[in-house]
Amino acid sequence: MAAAAGDEPETTVEVKLRAVGPSRPTTIRLPPLISVADLRRSVALDRRLPEDRLRLVLRGTTLPWGDDTHVNLRDGDSLIVAVAPKPPAKHLRDDDDDDSADEEELKFKIPQTTTWWKKRIFIFLREKLRLPDILLMALFSVTMKAWIIITLWFLLAPIARKYEVGPLYILATGFLIILLNLGRRQQGDVSAYSIFNEDFREIPGTFNAERIDRDLRAGQL
Repeated sequence: MAAAAGDEPETTVEVKLRAVGPSRPTTIRLPPLISVADLRRSVALDRRLPEDRLRLVLRGTTLPWGDDTHVNLRDGDSLIVAVAPKPPAKHLRDDDDDDSADEEELKFKIPQTTTWWKKRIFIFLREKLRLPDILLMALFSVTMKAWIIITLWFLLAPIARKYEVGPLYILATGFLIILLNLGRRQQGDVSAYSIFNEDFREIPGTFNAERIDRDLRAGQL
């Protein structure tokens, strides 16, 4: 009878529980085939740990949360037990969400009406090349006309260097930039420099030699 009893298969296996921290490992007897939910519940009861924040690692793999998932335990297995920290207070989470929303708003976004090829270039530069938003903003803020002018400038630069007129080419470029960026005066606008105004008319508050002479004659200085 004793021999027959010894031939019966074991209904449980001994598993060593190793907690993350300074606590000593303990052992627990469990069925060889057990669901992850039952395993987590048994470990939580044995170690008096919160079941909802319990993380289990078996043979280097984190066990999932599914109730239908089963694991095969072997005698002498080591099960790493860890307790996830509690989430922060609600007001702290709200602040984090606000910060994330602010960061999302600060990210550069192209308009929805942008052409499909510009969108593809934008995705390639951001996702593949990981360009910063400030550089993307500078690139996509330039108009197509400006890109054509910049391309032509770089194409003509080697020709100017070949004929040894590079300095003149750069100076002409500078003067052209200044001329193109001069604003157009609207009807009724007055320049701060009287020489550009009709009848050399000065703007109110101009302080010059004539103003000093006029104030001295009027006895205001």
